[in-house]
Amino acid sequence: MPMSRRVLVVGSGGREHAIAWKLTQDGAEVLVAPGNAGTAAIAENVPVAATDIAGLLEVARRRSVDLTVVGPEAALVAGIVDEFTAAGQRIFGPTKRAAQIEGSKSYCKQILHRGDVPTAMFREFRSAARAREYLEAREDVPVVVKADGLAAGKGVFVCGDRATALAAVQTIADDPALAAAAGSILVEERLDGVEVSVLAITDGRTIVTLPPLQDHKAAHDGDEGPNTGGMGAYSPTPFVDDALLAEIEARILVPTVHAMRRAKTPFQGVLYAGLMLTSQGPKVLEFNARFGDPECEPLLMRLDSSLLELLDATVDRQLESCPPPRWRDAAAVSVVMASEGYPGPVSKGQPIRGLDAAATLPDVQVFHAATRLVDGVVVADGGRVLAVTALGSSLARAKLQAYTAVKAIRWAGAWCRKDISDKGLNRERELLVSEAAAEETATS
Repeated sequence: MPMSRRVLVVGSGGREHAIAWKLTQDGAEVLVAPGNAGTAAIAENVPVAATDIAGLLEVARRRSVDLTVVGPEAALVAGIVDEFTAAGQRIFGPTKRAAQIEGSKSYCKQILHRGDVPTAMFREFRSAARAREYLEAREDVPVVVKADGLAAGKGVFVCGDRATALAAVQTIADDPALAAAAGSILVEERLDGVEVSVLAITDGRTIVTLPPLQDHKAAHDGDEGPNTGGMGAYSPTPFVDDALLAEIEARILVPTVHAMRRAKTPFQGVLYAGLMLTSQGPKVLEFNARFGDPECEPLLMRLDSSLLELLDATVDRQLESCPPPRWRDAAAVSVVMASEGYPGPVSKGQPIRGLDAAATLPDVQVFHAATRLVDGVVVADGGRVLAVTALGSSLARAKLQAYTAVKAIRWAGAWCRKDISDKGLNRERELLVSEAAAEETATS
């Protein structure tokens, strides 16, 4: 297929800006629906909501789109892939049934059980009252309370004791958005260890595992505060070496893809594994059915080969014959800048200063997550506003460059975590000390 192609990217966040940015580098003409102020600078924004499947299908037909790439999970769970495929449109992403791996935590657990994939023990409850009864009757131990459905990263509560768990159940019951997501409530054992993310692109048969990352879900430094959609990410992470990545592929990714095919819900697209590295080995915390956000931003900054080629091969079920992706020999760090009040209610419309200054820094891309243009001025338009992403020859250099760019950008109430990638830097130091000790022992 020729590389000068028209691609429709569905969504309006930092992930979609990063996808559009990379596809333009691959020579594609890109439309983004609905997009944001950042995508408007590199592509054509189309004023159609990511959940308006009929409207998006009309755009794809009218504009002779060759390929549609779906960013957000809500559109996938709503069945956009099924409707586009039925209309003869090429589209990257899982079907509605397959997207339940993210859309329903209960369904995800069923798949993991079928595939004998390691995960936390859990109980499922159809009402908040039953969940409360269970928590009050059992030993007072740490648990994780989850709303079954989609909740924009805010339906998971890590609880250190019974009282916190009961409060989490009540929050799910009382919050209209969470209650809508909670067809059921899951109570899981809390896993201890290091949390990492491993994404893979699959056409349902062949799996291309991508470099490991580490996300930062808690709002504040030191992993304190409420869960968010993600406050930053970096890649690669020193917590996952080649041997462990091979184990994750063999014990988690491959069995999951096979279990979904046996369940007659074959998965095609990006399979995102949120993992806990426990003393018993890696275990699945959750699966997502798309590129993560902000994980997508550092991944695509490091991708040195064509994203479009990978997406095409997946849609055409030809991943087996596609050349493996090439990655820059560099680290990438993405820092999310958020509006005051996030992950709660935020005000909008504050002018953002310093974007031009940040853009002049080498190896930096400022991906817009929630922005819009007002009279030619970029303003904040949500909670997570920017994903400031930088490459570096080392993780430390990538972090320095990312935060140098962050310091150039300002708007009223802007804030970010200051410790994105610090866990990785500490781990690198630990590994160096361990290697030095081993060498000293060997020579003594």
